[in-house]
Amino acid sequence: MSSPTRSDDARRRHPSVVPPSPGSFAHPSERLFSQLLTLYGHEWIYEPLEFPLDWDEKGTPTRGFRPDFYLPQRRLFIELTVLDQRLVTKKNQKVRRFRHLYPEVALLVVYQRDFHDLLRLHDLRIVDGQAA
Repeated sequence: MSSPTRSDDARRRHPSVVPPSPGSFAHPSERLFSQLLTLYGHEWIYEPLEFPLDWDEKGTPTRGFRPDFYLPQRRLFIELTVLDQRLVTKKNQKVRRFRHLYPEVALLVVYQRDFHDLLRLHDLRIVDGQAA
């Protein structure tokens, strides 16, 4: 894996636009989080962009990062991480790489404990993949 050269800077700044299928969420927590964003009046887009993180010797992206949500009015990406803490290391490496390559892009990472606190605030929890 090689890092982009200075001449690759323009391409690096234009993430690929390949949105997921409408109405699909990778995890039930993302569906619930989207409902909370809507409840609070935030316009959101689910996984709209993938940001390249690493490239091969030909300049083809080999690894990327696709934040879960984008709030266009706030110009903010949100990554919801509900993995057990022991599994978060790989995600944190991607977040650090993303912040290094794209310092001008605002990103909020919502960790499991923060998400659970938000659910408790609304007297909600996830049972069998559904809000309860």
